[in-house]
Amino acid sequence: MNRSLPPHGFPNSEFETRLSLFQRIMREHRLDGVFVTTPQNFRYFTGFASQFWESPTRPWFAILPLEGAPITVIPAIGVDVMATTWVKDIRSWPAPVPEDDGVSLLAEALRSLPRRFGRIGAEIGREMSLRMPVSDYLKLPALLPGIELVDGSPAIWDARMIKTDAEVERIRTACQIACDSYDAVPEIVTRGMTEREAVQAVRVEATKRGIDAIPFMPGVSGPGGVSQIVAGPADRILATGDILFIDTGMTYDGYFCDFDRNFAVGTLDAACAKAHEAVWQATEAGIAAVRPGVTTEDLWRVMSAALEAAGALGNSAGRLGHGLGLQLTEPPSHREGDRTAIREGMVLTIEPGMEYAPGKTIVHEENIVVRAGGAELLTRRAPRELPIIR
Repeated sequence: MNRSLPPHGFPNSEFETRLSLFQRIMREHRLDGVFVTTPQNFRYFTGFASQFWESPTRPWFAILPLEGAPITVIPAIGVDVMATTWVKDIRSWPAPVPEDDGVSLLAEALRSLPRRFGRIGAEIGREMSLRMPVSDYLKLPALLPGIELVDGSPAIWDARMIKTDAEVERIRTACQIACDSYDAVPEIVTRGMTEREAVQAVRVEATKRGIDAIPFMPGVSGPGGVSQIVAGPADRILATGDILFIDTGMTYDGYFCDFDRNFAVGTLDAACAKAHEAVWQATEAGIAAVRPGVTTEDLWRVMSAALEAAGALGNSAGRLGHGLGLQLTEPPSHREGDRTAIREGMVLTIEPGMEYAPGKTIVHEENIVVRAGGAELLTRRAPRELPIIR
């Protein structure tokens, strides 16, 4: 164990602060409360963390009221662990009970909330999902007379997009472990390995250094460049003249880093070297453009202009970066038409990429936190010259 890493878990004061801020946001959105069901939102508001989310059998509910303390309605199997969190009002049933899997208990708790606006929010909007049967959700309106169920995701994202210092510390830790692991690639990866073996070597390195989990690590290679960046690794053998692309979403205490690195195998193709420099410079431009008040579209335009000037043939990603936190990707998106204002405390990826020849793509990505004076890097900047795997 690396004793220099920050401790896991947060003090109760962290969750009290989160709820207090969220209650202000709910008032602005005219909500009497919000109930959440997904692992990330449940963890954000209660601190409950468990691998048991991998079982889809039982639904779990956390209710965030406009006033007062949170309420959880959970399967009885989770009560002992929930009791170790800051939540005191814990209601349970002996799940699974398919004929009424917590729906009556949930409705009873929602009906007990003081009514000011007559509206309760749920996770039914963009980049949200319900972790309960839709058929059960559709039963709720009849059980909640006089209460309207509405989209609570805008309020949830208003809260989660701004990270506390403690959240930033976790993301920074994940970023630094990932950086150290990437730096080791020229020593732990060699020609003749398969993509799968190369990625596994990086996974082992990161685990040794203290990362908790690696849910996302595509790796792909190709002669002079790669054609895609979302699949792999496969059993393709690394050969002289290849480019190896590895992206990663590692977590520390539940919080993700999300950034990639590119490596040349043996020798570096001139066209790829030129494209690498262009995307490196576009990343610099994106980082320099970050400050409170600019929009995500502004960041997109700055990076797009740099890529276009470098002769980009296109970019199929649809955006050039996004939010980051308890999920690998979160709002906002740096894209044309997205006028989300950048605010202090946001954690963002800066992710320009381009097709520089038919079927050849290069992407760079860094993670930053927005401060009053601009961007603060959470990752260490990618090398300006591609590292070589011998």
